[in-house]
Amino acid sequence: METALTKVKSEEYGGELIQLVSFNLEKEEYGINVLMVREIIRMLNITRVPNTPHYVEGVINLRGKVIPIINLRKKFDLMDSEYDKRTRIMVMEVVGELMGFIVDEVSEVIRISEKEIQPPPPAVSSGIEQECMAGVINQADRLLVLLDLERMFSADERRLFSNVG
Repeated sequence: METALTKVKSEEYGGELIQLVSFNLEKEEYGINVLMVREIIRMLNITRVPNTPHYVEGVINLRGKVIPIINLRKKFDLMDSEYDKRTRIMVMEVVGELMGFIVDEVSEVIRISEKEIQPPPPAVSSGIEQECMAGVINQADRLLVLLDLERMFSADERRLFSNVG
């Protein structure tokens, strides 16, 4: 499966490794390519922007750069929840634009073998934003949903974000 995943040659692990940042939303674990993540920050004051989709919380000023903030709970139609001390904004580059994504908690950076990635089952891939679901990783006692954020937004949405930021 060729996506924008980080591949690392390693004899110790016996082949191609992929590095992911894992994070939680509504008690489910997700993974994203570590190279897409620019930084992970605590919640900041978000300035609301009118006439934006329901999942756009607004914008923040990050060292002089205004970036749109996406609430992944809302984007995935999950129940909203209060922000707490573990809530983070993952600042990522998606299709050439910096964006912030609100997540419940960032867990860790993990390395997995490319062979561990399974395609999403057909019944599941009709659910949460199937376009951005790159696969599922089954690791002993946990399942991790691998996301490809570059496929999450339509061309119209990307144009809107470049105008918002």
